[in-house]
Amino acid sequence: MADDAPMPVHLPTVLDGLAENPALPAGMARRLVRYRRGFGHVARRADLTLDVIEEILDSGHHWLLHSLALNPRMPNTVRMRLAAHTDPAVRAALAAHARDAPRELYERLIDDPDTRVRSNLAERDDVPADLLARLAGDPDPQVRATLARWWTQAPGAVRRALLTDPVGEVRAAACATCYARLPHPVPPPGLVTGLLADPVTRAGAVRHAILTPRLAARLAGDPDHQVRRQLAEHPQLPPPVRDQLTDDPSANVRVGIFGRRDTPEPARHRIYQDIQQGERPLTDLLNDDLDDDALLQQVEDHMAVAELRHLRLDWVTADPLPHLSSPYICFRRSAARSRTLPPDAVTRLLNDNDSGVRTTMATHAPHLVDPATAERIDREFQPDKKTNWRPADNFTFPPQTLRRLATDPDPRMRRLAPRDLDLPVELTERLATDPDSMVRHAVARHPNLPIHTRRALLADPNERVAHATAAAPTLPTAEMDRLLTLAGI
Repeated sequence: MADDAPMPVHLPTVLDGLAENPALPAGMARRLVRYRRGFGHVARRADLTLDVIEEILDSGHHWLLHSLALNPRMPNTVRMRLAAHTDPAVRAALAAHARDAPRELYERLIDDPDTRVRSNLAERDDVPADLLARLAGDPDPQVRATLARWWTQAPGAVRRALLTDPVGEVRAAACATCYARLPHPVPPPGLVTGLLADPVTRAGAVRHAILTPRLAARLAGDPDHQVRRQLAEHPQLPPPVRDQLTDDPSANVRVGIFGRRDTPEPARHRIYQDIQQGERPLTDLLNDDLDDDALLQQVEDHMAVAELRHLRLDWVTADPLPHLSSPYICFRRSAARSRTLPPDAVTRLLNDNDSGVRTTMATHAPHLVDPATAERIDREFQPDKKTNWRPADNFTFPPQTLRRLATDPDPRMRRLAPRDLDLPVELTERLATDPDSMVRHAVARHPNLPIHTRRALLADPNERVAHATAAAPTLPTAEMDRLLTLAGI
């Protein structure tokens, strides 16, 4: 062990990374079980022996037991013991992650006194149907609402019970505009009239209604803009009501009309212009002296501007060629989702002035994207929201490109360089001392890092960098032992 090796700044985080390291020897994993700081990640390992599992069970340490409950590879005998544990958080973790478990485990958990346990079971798709059905009568409405959101293909009797539940929260979850799992459920036809009469289920029921002119006119005057939005998207919407909703006070509703195939182009253009011109920064909205309802409406209107960019229009995707030059970004993005575009149309959309159009086209026709174009699209990528994904994740760049990017002025592009597993040592060392922590994080697992560089990254001031370095399977066992010794285990 080198006496001058730097001390890790975030030792507990480093040991959590070490616990996840697939190359960690069994003896060192056992040493980690004795560690009482961190989050017990060692208990999630796939290679735990029965004696180590027994040691974890006997430890009484919350985080070790919680991680063991999250481990999907536990023997069923161990799961049964965890199902009887006195800590409800351990049982809840087990209910969320135990896969392919025997029926007796689910029978034990289905009547658990802790709501979190039963709610976690309600989200599962592998629990026997007759046991899930019991949750439709659970005493806690939160559990019933969770079941309604997740069990979208519940038997008719269960779905009916949830749709007619005495608690509005449950009924709203059972008849919603969006669910946690596809496909969306269809309510029994005999219940639709009652669901439309109920304010909490009305918005979710609109899409299932047979839309007569009289019903459409009544729904167009509903005070809930979500009801009017669902009406705006209904395929049977009468043209007079469509034209009425074109001037709806809610931008959210007008977006629904904007995206219809049968909307006249002058009306579509007017909606687009009105929504764009009415955009205001959210900071301005929060400074206004508005009541809650008015503030919510203003926020919805603000979000409508973003929706105009990423609205997915299946009818445009099905017939993309007329929309390649559309003035509406969402039309061009929807066209780019087509996988049947001719090469010249693909080239056109790959050079669109909108990053979302270029990215969508690149990911839907990767075989027509050369490395230079892939690099350009990734370099110019401007996501609509925060994401760890990037267009480069869909492409393989040649080594010469990745080595060039190692010295690129843009740190975001330098992060791609470690994807070359044969990256020269001098470049890995350069990236390991990069001022951008995300670049250091990207190179932390690289096999060509010298040992002194790995030690420096283990002591990196950024926790994510230190964690990634410790989790690298190429970390020498001598370094693993050094870290355990530093922790006193």
